[in-house]
Amino acid sequence: METIEENKREPVPEERVEASACRKSVLMVGASSGIGYEIALKLIGRNYSVSNISRTPCPLGRVENYAADIASEGLLERMVHAASEGKELYALIYCAGCSMAAPIEYAQPRDYRYLFEVNYFGAVRAIQAALPHMKKRGGRIVLISSMAGLFPAAFEGFYSCSKAALDMLAKSADIELSPFGIQVTSVQPGGTSTGFTFKRKVYPREESKEYAARVGRAASALADMEQGGMHAGEVARCVADLLASKKQPHELRCGSKNKFFAAAGKVLPEQFALYLNKKAYRQ
Repeated sequence: METIEENKREPVPEERVEASACRKSVLMVGASSGIGYEIALKLIGRNYSVSNISRTPCPLGRVENYAADIASEGLLERMVHAASEGKELYALIYCAGCSMAAPIEYAQPRDYRYLFEVNYFGAVRAIQAALPHMKKRGGRIVLISSMAGLFPAAFEGFYSCSKAALDMLAKSADIELSPFGIQVTSVQPGGTSTGFTFKRKVYPREESKEYAARVGRAASALADMEQGGMHAGEVARCVADLLASKKQPHELRCGSKNKFFAAAGKVLPEQFALYLNKKAYRQ
C-alpha cells in the first residue's frame, strides 16, 4: 500500500511566479503526486520556497526533496529537522494518506494500523518535529483531511475515522499553539480526481467473504465520486489562499458543493442523513 497519493504526471513548468508574494518557507509531507503535487505547484507559483518529504520525490524542479517512508519510526522526524535547518519555517502542510476498502469484521491489524500511521500518527509526528522550528516566529499548519471525516464512507470506516481524528487534532492544536502565533486548519476536500483512487487497497472476495459484493459496490461508487469530482488544482488553490489569509479557520471545506453537504448534514435528521449516505455507496 502506498503512503502518498499517486497521480503520475510528467514534470511540468512551474506556475508563473507572482512577484508581489513574499518568499516564505513551506515544508510539505506528501507532495510527490495528487493533491500534494498540485499544492506544491501552486505555492511555487506564488513564490513560496517549498521542501517536500515523501518516498517518491516531487518532480517539480524548484522543490527540495527529502526521502522518507512516513511510517518509518524516527525517519520522518529526522527529515523534518533536516528540511527546516537554517530556514525560517512558515508553514507545515501534511498531505500524506492511504486508503482501504474492507469490512471491519475481517480487516487485518497490519492494514488498519498502517493506515492510521500514515493518515494520523504521521501528522502528529510531523507537527511535533516542526514546532521547535516554528514557535519563535509563528506560522501555519495545514492538515489535508477529507469530507469522509464528516460522513462515513461505506467499508472505508478506518479511513473515515483517521480523517475525523485529523480534524480534531487540528482543532486541539490550534487552541494549544495560539499563544505562539501558530494557526492550524484541517482542509476537507470531497471526491477529488487523482491517481489515489487506483492505489486504494480493496479487500478481494476471499478476504471480504459474505461482504464481498457490498465491498465491491462501495469501492466502485467511491471511485466514481472521486474521478467525477473536483480537480486537485482546486484544492491547491484553497490551500494557497488559506496561507495568504490573515486568519485561518479551524476547518475549510473546498468547493461550494461540499460546503452545502456539510451544512445540510448539520440540519438533517441523523437517520435520514445516514440513509442518503448508504444510498450514495449503493448499500
